[in-house]
Amino acid sequence: MLSGCRIALIEDDEIMGASLYQRLGLEGAEVIWLKQMRRALGALRTPRAPIDLVVCDIRLSDGTGEELFATLCRTHTPPPFLFITGQGSIDQAVRLLQAGASDYIAKPFDMREFLEKLVALAPACPMRGEALLGVSAAALRIETRILEAASRDDPVLILAARGTGKRLLAHRIHARSARAEGPFVVLDIQGHPDIATALRATLARAEEGTAFLNGVEHLPGAEQDALIAALVAAKTRVIAAAGLGLAAAARSGAFRGDLHARLSGFDIAIPPLKDRPEDAVWLLSRMFDSLNARRAAPLRPLSALVLEAVRAHDWPQNGRELRGRLVKALAAVQGDTLYPADLFPEWALAPDDSLPSLSEARDAAERAHILRALERTGGQVSEAAKLLQVSRTTLWEKMQKLGL
Repeated sequence: MLSGCRIALIEDDEIMGASLYQRLGLEGAEVIWLKQMRRALGALRTPRAPIDLVVCDIRLSDGTGEELFATLCRTHTPPPFLFITGQGSIDQAVRLLQAGASDYIAKPFDMREFLEKLVALAPACPMRGEALLGVSAAALRIETRILEAASRDDPVLILAARGTGKRLLAHRIHARSARAEGPFVVLDIQGHPDIATALRATLARAEEGTAFLNGVEHLPGAEQDALIAALVAAKTRVIAAAGLGLAAAARSGAFRGDLHARLSGFDIAIPPLKDRPEDAVWLLSRMFDSLNARRAAPLRPLSALVLEAVRAHDWPQNGRELRGRLVKALAAVQGDTLYPADLFPEWALAPDDSLPSLSEARDAAERAHILRALERTGGQVSEAAKLLQVSRTTLWEKMQKLGL
């Protein structure tokens, strides 16, 4: 929802700041987290790159958000400001709105409401492109490669396992290239009953556009010859996709070495989802929001327990498996909340041959209980501590120990 936006987060509370930093990152934003008014003022006055939105707590350790906003306004036109305030500071937030701030939200707040307010301000963000595969460093590097490929007209080779979004990536290259007005024609090679005819038809239909050949490692020898001839003629741009074993097939002679060399002049490798857990969380969140909006009775937002389960799973079938599990879970869910067992029903059936130690079981139970309390209080540590009947310091130390 916030892909491409550079957001300055000004928050001195470690727990609140970390929670917002992580969630905004999942939404595709580039977040600069500042914990002091003094540093925030300098960063907003002379940013390394333009700041699109500011999320600012009114109470800071060395001043107030109101002082920061007023000082900045004396010499600069500020970016849109969304202030976070406690119930006792709403009058102050109203004053800030009258002074030119964009909006405020009172603690404790619902994450969905918070994101909706930011999205309402997001039209001020330049459109840097919707994230395609996720928000990880690997996904962002692939976005850069896509732009590079789109600026050229050479063949492209996409190397990835099944279910990782090869077709989406190929289409984005086409849509951003000089051939965007031409057709984008897809041929799935594996198992095709008449690949020779299909290959000729695909290359002819693509004309001045792009032919996407999925599963190119399955091309028979004669069709490899035909593809080489088409690449030499260079009327149609070819984007090919293959599994990670194509280079080995070329070395063994099962795939023409010269064809492999032509296709791999510009290649893009997509790591599996198991190596990009933050992208798995991002992808599930995006799919859930889309599918949930179509329900007659929408479910509550995804819980921290579900996101943690998604992060820990290996996803052997990548995005295809993720979507399949989510669709089945939404069809079978009882009540208004999705739980890890809805996404992974096999967990209830799997034999448990090993027994965790008492210490491991206690830590797991405490971790789950703290996550539920934080979810109920919208990430407010002080409120969660009251629910759990411990001091804020005790809860903070426990969270540090459990890696929360």
